[in-house]
Amino acid sequence: MRLRPNLHDLYVGRVVLTTVLLVWAVLVGLDVVNTLATEAGDLGKGNYTFGHAVAYVAYTVPRRAYTMFPTAAVIGALMGLGQLATSSELIALRAVGLSRRRLSVSVAITLALLTGLMVLGMETVGAWGQTQADNLKTSATSKNLAVAKYSGLWAREGNVFLNARNGDERMVDGHQWLQLRDVRLYEVADDGRLASIVHAATAEHLQGSWVLKNVLRTTFNERSVTQQQSLGMRWESELDPVALAATIARPRYMAASDLASSIDYRERNGLDAREYEDVYWGRWFYPLNVLALCLAAIPFAFGSLRSGGLGKQLFFGILFALGFWLLQLQFSRLAGAFKLDFRIAYLLPPILMLGISAWLFRRRSS
Repeated sequence: MRLRPNLHDLYVGRVVLTTVLLVWAVLVGLDVVNTLATEAGDLGKGNYTFGHAVAYVAYTVPRRAYTMFPTAAVIGALMGLGQLATSSELIALRAVGLSRRRLSVSVAITLALLTGLMVLGMETVGAWGQTQADNLKTSATSKNLAVAKYSGLWAREGNVFLNARNGDERMVDGHQWLQLRDVRLYEVADDGRLASIVHAATAEHLQGSWVLKNVLRTTFNERSVTQQQSLGMRWESELDPVALAATIARPRYMAASDLASSIDYRERNGLDAREYEDVYWGRWFYPLNVLALCLAAIPFAFGSLRSGGLGKQLFFGILFALGFWLLQLQFSRLAGAFKLDFRIAYLLPPILMLGISAWLFRRRSS
């Protein structure tokens, strides 16, 4: 089999590219409209206007395109090959010597190029756009909250300014709470001088109040400075943990480089990094998953050569794709629950799908 593309490969690739882009545009468009309708519920909070909602959604379009691409790739590839099948062009291509394997390679190369662009887009524009969107919404809905790239989260309550380097939402036995790490509270006196600095390893919102742990309090008097250490203390504050949680970068929206840094930070400090490892390895295996999924679904399109039932083949192909993602999700959750290597969890489903695809190819060729 020659690997150099010929006119037939370019033609098949163009048809598949067109249908994938059309399906992709429809799916992303529906997601954008649905998100815009959801954002309408937040209009009026603080200074959040319809213009802010449109800008928020616009910033997240690259990330949404990345998320929707695997589904669009499967449906678009099946529709493209189905279109060729219903017009008898696949039969003509087979008659001039193009095997099913060669046609599958033509589709795979087209999808591989799009997948590469998607990975690059998510690691650059996608992650950046999501961060900009979150910062925009935070600034508009709460005037006392701000997020900076290098200095973390900033919040204000009266004369107290809170700075947290990072944090996340934790869940144990169904109970969820917000935990901020490397926290500093700057208290400013009425005359404008710095009255005290409280440094805490963590700040957790538990049972309606804030609890600081491993605390060092530095008090600035007129002619002296005093320090006091304690294992824990309560901080009476009305800061909304929900608003604070919305400012924290969620692992599934972070770039792979940031995920790697977060994993390294948590491992060095004895923190659980498995949520970040799950997303990190999912990014690495994203191209393999997309190609394996599409190649595994392609035999359903070739089935229409005999039956002529494009709708039926498309339906079964979509069901096959949904089954793949459910299988992938279960493997990932099992790896998290039993502390297995996420690389194995993300590698087994594509291998299984490719094995099924090879079996279907042989069965339909017999």
